Amino acid sequence: MAVFNEKNPRNLRKVLFGEGKISRRFRNVFIALFALAFICMLGTMFAMYNRIITQVSFDYAGRYAASSATAFSAHIRKELGLLAKAAQSRAIVEWLKDEGDPAKKALAYDEMADVVMQLYSTNIYIGSRGTLLEYGVGEAHTVGVLEPVSILREGARDDEWFFNCLSSDEDYLLSINLDHFLDKKRVWLDYKIIDNGQVIGVICTGLEFSHLAEELFSHAYDTYMRSIIVDEHGVVQMDSDLMDDEGFLYHTVEISENDAFSDPFFLSTMESFISRIDSYFDYGEGPLIIHPSSGRYRYATITPIRSTKWSAVVLYNSSSLLSLSRFLPAFTGILLLLIAFTLSTNLVSYRLIFQPLDLLINSLSRQKENYTEPIYGIDRDDEFGSLSKTIDDLFIKANYDALTGVYNRRFMETLLQQNMEFLHRTNGMLSILMADVDFFKLYNDAYGHQEGDECLKTVARVLSESVTRNTDFVARYGGEEFVAVLPNTDEAGARLVAQKMLDNIRRLRIPHKTSTVESFVTISLGVTSGQVFYSQNWTEYVKHADDALYTSKQSGRDQYTYLAFSAEPDKSPDPPPDASASQLPGT
Repeated sequence: MAVFNEKNPRNLRKVLFGEGKISRRFRNVFIALFALAFICMLGTMFAMYNRIITQVSFDYAGRYAASSATAFSAHIRKELGLLAKAAQSRAIVEWLKDEGDPAKKALAYDEMADVVMQLYSTNIYIGSRGTLLEYGVGEAHTVGVLEPVSILREGARDDEWFFNCLSSDEDYLLSINLDHFLDKKRVWLDYKIIDNGQVIGVICTGLEFSHLAEELFSHAYDTYMRSIIVDEHGVVQMDSDLMDDEGFLYHTVEISENDAFSDPFFLSTMESFISRIDSYFDYGEGPLIIHPSSGRYRYATITPIRSTKWSAVVLYNSSSLLSLSRFLPAFTGILLLLIAFTLSTNLVSYRLIFQPLDLLINSLSRQKENYTEPIYGIDRDDEFGSLSKTIDDLFIKANYDALTGVYNRRFMETLLQQNMEFLHRTNGMLSILMADVDFFKLYNDAYGHQEGDECLKTVARVLSESVTRNTDFVARYGGEEFVAVLPNTDEAGARLVAQKMLDNIRRLRIPHKTSTVESFVTISLGVTSGQVFYSQNWTEYVKHADDALYTSKQSGRDQYTYLAFSAEPDKSPDPPPDASASQLPGT
């Protein structure tokens, strides 16, 4: 098989469409098409799989971001509702206006204690704008007593919550800081207490940071996802990657977005998103989908947390979806389907096309050695049947005489040459009989050409019936002359066949009023036999038979003349009958 290379690019075309058996070319083309289809299908599958992975990854990231944002917002809104109830309580407002009144203090304490019972947290802190005193109610403080726990000092880090809330344009603020009384990190909610449009104090409570983070990031304890809570200043307030870091869980550590992310496209998108935050997110704020250009995570979603200025960010790594264990079954299934399709198609093609074609070709090949071999498919009623019938018809037209139905001269020469080649390998005998219808021109003149044709048909049929072996055959040599070829037949056998032909023709008693031999049609025969050697040619045998036929005609016709064919034939141009020639008239 040719090999394709750059110097000879046409070799590939020759391999696929060039010479050789159709079945081999079909196989090559089919394999090439199969490979092309497989590559295209694989590429299409990868493209579709990539689109699905992209969509699923964004869906995962969006779903978990929405889940975190919803859970965070739910906690905040619940706490805000309770703080708003306390901030609007007349008991607390009246007490802040007159902090020294024991009765008002007792009522305020009862109100705050009732709120503490409903909070996620276990403590409430109130800062008074008038006295700058900080009060605490809850498990960290004496039950039933509303006493100051500290003095609020502007500029002090621990008291920033109070002064930041007072100076804010919002009703409440969200922050993360330590609860120094319980020594725990909390997510703080600071809510203004307003009376007649004036801020008279701030009430706050804190959700335990570690518990809230565990609840929000329960889905992110694997290597494929990272969840983050980021505020409106780009500060990372919670990070699932730091859930095992005690310093982050229990101490205040400020991490900016530049410290947390390295992808420049993600950072620029994040900064653009944060710069647009000017108020608390509501229901109209939708998630933002980002495709980071580099880094470990290729899919990200930023989801605003309602009622805050914070956002939940989830980054997703799709490598888990692209693992071999997920992809291999689909790939294997498609490959098996393609192989099954290929094998079934080849099997069907072989059974329907190439097997009948091979049988037809083999039968035609065998006809070269055995002209009696039937052509395959003659009895079929499909395209192969039509082809076989057409070939058989063409074979008959090409090899048989159109008038008499026996072999024509061209095919006789082909078969005689084949017999010579076979007989010289085995030193076999060959006998040739040449027959001529006596005075056939006079018969045509007397009875007409139509009757003459019928006479030739009859003579050809009788001569053919006079040879009985499958290897023997009769052919029309030209005009009214016929040749009988008898492979592996010696002189005795040739004489018997010659006499049989003479007798069978006489029995026909076909009228021939212008013959000078008999009143019916007769024939004259020339017979020769000899052992075949490689140096001989079939034309020599035919010439000897023709010479013997000439002798029969000169001797009165209606007889056969035998002329032996010697191993060393005379090389003279026109040898006369040798001494071994004999003429035998019919009996």
